[in-house]
Amino acid sequence: MDSLFSQDKIHLSLPDAEIIYIPRFFKEKEADEWFNYLLQNIAWQQDSIKIFGKSHLQPRLTAFYGAENLNYSYSNLKMEAHSWSPELINLKNKVEQISDCTFNSVLLNLYRDGKDSNGWHADDEKELGKNPVIASLTLGSERFFHLKHNHLPAVKSKIKLENGSLLLMKGTTQHFYKHQIPKTQQMISPRINLTFRTIKEIKNLL
Repeated sequence: MDSLFSQDKIHLSLPDAEIIYIPRFFKEKEADEWFNYLLQNIAWQQDSIKIFGKSHLQPRLTAFYGAENLNYSYSNLKMEAHSWSPELINLKNKVEQISDCTFNSVLLNLYRDGKDSNGWHADDEKELGKNPVIASLTLGSERFFHLKHNHLPAVKSKIKLENGSLLLMKGTTQHFYKHQIPKTQQMISPRINLTFRTIKEIKNLL
C-alpha cells in the first residue's frame, strides 16, 4: 500500500489552538484498503469506563498499540499496548513525515455506526506532556468533529472528517479546547480513527 497523500493543508483560525486539517492525506482507494486491513487485523475490544462512579461500556471499540511496556490511562481505564505491527509502523512513518513529529503509540477507535460516539474530552492526560501533538487519521465513513473553547462559549467549530483525512492538533489546543465525535441518526457505515500520540514517563513530568 503506497502512500498517495496530498500536501494540501487547511489551518483552522481558532484562538489558543494550532489545528491543521489535511483532507486528502490518502486518496480514496488507498484509504479503503487501509480501512479493510485494520478492520480485520486489529485486536478490537470494548472496555468499560467509570463516569461519576458508574461503569459504562464505551460506545465504540478501541485498541492501543505502541512501544514495549507502554500503557495509557483515561477515564479510569488503563490500556496496555499491543506490539507494533509492520503495517502500523508503516502508517506511523507516513504520519510522522507530514506532521514533523515522532510518535510512540496509537489509540485506534472503531465507530461501528452512527450510534457509536466519543463524548466531550481533551487529550490532556499527564502521560502526554504539556503541549501534546495528536495526529488523527480517519478511514471509512466520514463523521463530524466538534470543538469548543473552555472559556469562550462563542468559539466553536465543526469539521467533517473525510475518508483518508488527517487532523493535527498541536500547541495549547488540549489546554483550551474539548472535542467530540457526536452520535448521529443517519445510517452510516463504520469509521476507523487512528490517533497517534507520544506517551511520556510520568516521573519526568512532575
